[in-house]
Amino acid sequence: MPRAALTDIAVRALKPAEKQVTYWDVNLPAFGVRVGKNHKTFVVMVGRERKLVSLSHYPSTPLALARAAAKKLLANYEAKGTTQTFQIGLHQFLETRQLRNSTARENKRLLERHFLPKFCNTALSDITTHEIHKILDGLRNTPSEALHAYRVIRVFFTWAKVRKHVSLSPCEGMKAPAKDVARDRVLYDDELKKVWDRTKEIGYPYGMIVQLLILTGQRTGEIAALRWDWIDGDTITIPAAVAKNGRESRIPYGLLTKSILETVPKFGSLLFPARGHTNKPFQGFGVRKIALDKCGVENFTHHDLRRTYATNMAALGAPIHVVEKLLNHSSGAIRGVAAIYNRHAYVDEMKIAVAAYEKKLQSLFAG
Repeated sequence: MPRAALTDIAVRALKPAEKQVTYWDVNLPAFGVRVGKNHKTFVVMVGRERKLVSLSHYPSTPLALARAAAKKLLANYEAKGTTQTFQIGLHQFLETRQLRNSTARENKRLLERHFLPKFCNTALSDITTHEIHKILDGLRNTPSEALHAYRVIRVFFTWAKVRKHVSLSPCEGMKAPAKDVARDRVLYDDELKKVWDRTKEIGYPYGMIVQLLILTGQRTGEIAALRWDWIDGDTITIPAAVAKNGRESRIPYGLLTKSILETVPKFGSLLFPARGHTNKPFQGFGVRKIALDKCGVENFTHHDLRRTYATNMAALGAPIHVVEKLLNHSSGAIRGVAAIYNRHAYVDEMKIAVAAYEKKLQSLFAG
């Protein structure tokens, strides 16, 4: 395709052609003049489909007016957004964002579960606020899930706006479907025993994952992603790339935890690979939790087990800074200058706390 610096002199000098030739402007690449046997026609190419639109003829329309019309048309097309579909946009969103593995997996789960079935081949620019509200309204019986779905779809459309896939996010002006209320649920001993007994009935992999959540107080994503090479002696190391706060954590464990780990089958590098995979961590906590809820304990989440762990540790006399070390909390009892200079690992103190905690659980679960 020939290109030229289109000026009045240059357009006027273009000779008629038996076969149409389009000369594209070097200063406004989507704008050009198509020269035929009888006419010189200003044209502009718009949209991802590269649609060619005829504007007007020269010399009845001056070059300056035709270029201005082209710029306006291009701007209108950009304002309408591209024809990027939700499915393609979702793939690009997940591929281009640098997130922790656990966060990326959760974003993928929420978007694929709640929005992809509805919007799969829909152009991003055609998705409306009403349609998103309708999906979130369908989650009103699970307010936490609705809130997380709302947050991730907002982030997705903010990304799409920056990428010029939409000119306006359909989530702008929307209010959160539920309040983010901090939970304070702690399981009583008899409830914890019911949960433990149920995990034994469920078995590998989900049942054992929950057992390790109870025994170690770690986060679900961290336990689900456990690899054999993270376990050395009586210590589990959670790498910084996996830990929620981006800090490596070394957690000692006791004999009860050891007995669980020794019964985990080895299918590869992961302790709990996803079904049909060898190097992809376990997923599906929400679905599998339905089976756990049959234990008879009401209104508890996986994260409540972590809070219960911390509460039990404190009740057994473990110092707060030791408990936070076990939980890998990035903000806690030791802060500021003290946190910079205090590099003590508290390994011995953590081992004492873990031993006391496991002793209590062994007595509780044996009853």
